[in-house]
Amino acid sequence: MRVLITGGAGFIGTHVVDVLTTRGHDPAVLDALLPSVHPGSPPTAAGADWIQGDIRDREVVRRALRGVDAVCHQAAMVGLGKDFADAPEYVACNDLGTAVLLSAMAEAGVRDLVLASSMVVYGEGRYDCPVHGRVRPGPRPVVALEAGRFEPECPVCGQELVPGPVDEDAPVDPRNVYATTKLAQEHLAAAWARTTGGRAVALRYHNVYGPGMPRDTPYAGVASFFRSALERGEAPRVFEDGRQRRDFVHVRDVAYANAVALEAVGGRASGVLTAYNAGSGTPHTVGEMAAELAAAHGGPAPVVTGEFRLGDVRHITADSRRLKAELGWQPEVAFATGMAEFATAGLRGAVA
Repeated sequence: MRVLITGGAGFIGTHVVDVLTTRGHDPAVLDALLPSVHPGSPPTAAGADWIQGDIRDREVVRRALRGVDAVCHQAAMVGLGKDFADAPEYVACNDLGTAVLLSAMAEAGVRDLVLASSMVVYGEGRYDCPVHGRVRPGPRPVVALEAGRFEPECPVCGQELVPGPVDEDAPVDPRNVYATTKLAQEHLAAAWARTTGGRAVALRYHNVYGPGMPRDTPYAGVASFFRSALERGEAPRVFEDGRQRRDFVHVRDVAYANAVALEAVGGRASGVLTAYNAGSGTPHTVGEMAAELAAAHGGPAPVVTGEFRLGDVRHITADSRRLKAELGWQPEVAFATGMAEFATAGLRGAVA
């Protein structure tokens, strides 16, 4: 199968290209190779065809789709960014870019899509109140965060809530610009599928980490922030109290999820988008991750700062049983093994 991987020179995209090549597929890469994302020479996979260009350029996308059987759409701006001034660029890259891609796919008759989505579409994860059962807390008040009260409270009685894994049927509630654009990508892909008879899978990645993450950029994930600090000889700075629960999933496992989704999407019902969580299924706190990484690196122990970022959620962990049951996917890289590897793995060069 010939597969176009948009953003195929990026952190996750390069691993997807490698896995597809290993599994006998014919990958082609479309990537803008922006200097802000690729300060050095981007990694390449042997045998992959390359087109350099912006996904918002219709002619470039048309050319990239020639002879393609399916698309793996990884291209996006990620992370919280710097501030709301980034919003136009997020919307342009993520949502306009997706719309241009889907329009060109409709024109070219390409009907199979795997979309890189994110757990951020849920907002906060699943919570239960000891008195009122399943509840949905709103955004945490600034006054509570400033006072060091980080746990969400029951919106009915004010008691502290018990977090649990979120499944794909949970309501969506994006809490920042990036999250909003990822949900919009899913809606665009669903509309494309209904209109064209296409088949689409959205993989809602949880906290992806591993070799090749970018360093020293506000658009990277927390694992990259900690790893970059350790490489500079500095202690990782852990926000809030470090007890935020996340699902850290290795990039090779995520690449494998893309491969099995691409191989299965052609057999799915047409006109439908199906969402799957892609997480390890084993929650850890941000503080635990920082400590594990620092110990494996041999660097300074983490410092818990009490700082916070508006738009961050407290707990979000994955229920990935649907992906395992329906597509036969299994994460293979254990947390300790993955962190030990990541502690000494190469990172992408600093942003100029």
